[in-house]
Amino acid sequence: MTIEEMKKKKSERGYTYEQIARLADLPVGTVQKVLGGITKSPRYATLQALQRVFESEPERDAFRYLFDKDDSDFSEQDCVREPSFAYGLDSRSYTVEDYLALPEDRRVELIDGVFYDMAAPTHIHQMLSTEIWRCFSEYIRKNHGDCRPLVAPLDVQLDCDDRTMVQPDVMILCDPDKIRHGRLYGAPDLVVEIASRSSSVKDGHLKRSKYERAGVREYWIVYPEQKKVVVYCFEKDDIPKIYGFTDAVPVGIYNGACVVDFAEINDYIGIWYERL
Repeated sequence: MTIEEMKKKKSERGYTYEQIARLADLPVGTVQKVLGGITKSPRYATLQALQRVFESEPERDAFRYLFDKDDSDFSEQDCVREPSFAYGLDSRSYTVEDYLALPEDRRVELIDGVFYDMAAPTHIHQMLSTEIWRCFSEYIRKNHGDCRPLVAPLDVQLDCDDRTMVQPDVMILCDPDKIRHGRLYGAPDLVVEIASRSSSVKDGHLKRSKYERAGVREYWIVYPEQKKVVVYCFEKDDIPKIYGFTDAVPVGIYNGACVVDFAEINDYIGIWYERL
């Protein structure tokens, strides 16, 4: 997609530079310079991030408001950085073998042959993921269920090929035969990702598509800063449902019998949010 085509899409969708920056995980100034023609030779990674925004499905507008915060006190230094790709700027396609050869302290995901760096989780990220896992675990234990809740880090060879290895934040797995050599081979039944500024586009677009195609039955994206939860029940509807941190979110794979009470979680985390 050319710069001119992106500018046309921007006009058609009514995006502001700030909204594009949030969706692409780029500084506002970078977006303005690229789409304004000031930067004559943008970085390849920058163009790819912008192209993903303008090629995204219209359904994304259903929860664009999640990013429509007042940016009057939001400087470029505070804004999201450009995607931190450890590799992938050349034409090589990496494999699971390359992934397994990386140093153990290097946190990356491999998606369709491209490595994506993973930032260390924040304290709020950790609190949310463990509380969600706890809700799943308590329900399954109480009802003597056959499924098991899992939490990152755990390698998931999502497509059962050698080009993708991801680490979802929280999962529910119902088929023990999918555990092979200490990692999950295939799709979990439910996946929860806790989005950050640097991962929101990857979680909301790239991973959403990957999880749906791989056979994940239900996908949650939790946005801590906006206190929103976007839920996809792929077996029933492609349109996401959006909840707040005042809601009890039903688990679709259990037909709503299991719920995650985000109001209770929000109260429990309390003042820790002041340090977000």
